[in-house]
Amino acid sequence: MKNIVYFDLETQKSADEVGGWGNIRDMKMSLGVTYSTARDEYKIYPESKVEGLIQELMRADLVIGFNNQRFDYEVLHAYTILDLGQIPTLDLMVDLQKIVNHRLSLDAIATSTLGVEKTAEGLQAIKWFREGNMMDIAQYCCYDVKITKLVHEFGCKNKQLFYKNRFGALQTVTVDWAR
Repeated sequence: MKNIVYFDLETQKSADEVGGWGNIRDMKMSLGVTYSTARDEYKIYPESKVEGLIQELMRADLVIGFNNQRFDYEVLHAYTILDLGQIPTLDLMVDLQKIVNHRLSLDAIATSTLGVEKTAEGLQAIKWFREGNMMDIAQYCCYDVKITKLVHEFGCKNKQLFYKNRFGALQTVTVDWAR
């Protein structure tokens, strides 16, 4: 059985706090979450267990995320000498951007395609980290992984996703994510 690992992480600091988006590695991971199809379960990794997270990603047959190539992997590069760019990866945001010629948010896709919204956003997770509220970060990050998984599965099954353009009109985007 192919082990697909859905993945997301949250950071300790914002881009503004580290001198901009060119310094993503300095944001540091607060918490990462995976869902493994082989295990059929979620796993939560605090920063102290980041090596285990990296090992799980390296062992996956395919890692699926949303903006994980440019962002999440770059955050993790602060913790390893391994080139995470070598991991077989489907970055849903990158794939969608190639098709529609602009960036779409996970929330925009999930709302129009599945009728579900994200429960928070990254800056809220940073606030929770500062407050020591790791449980809220874990719940938020698990939900983002679940939304990513559901969006991917919907795209595989239906060969299309939906989003609203800047004028509020529902748009269809055709995807080919056959497993």
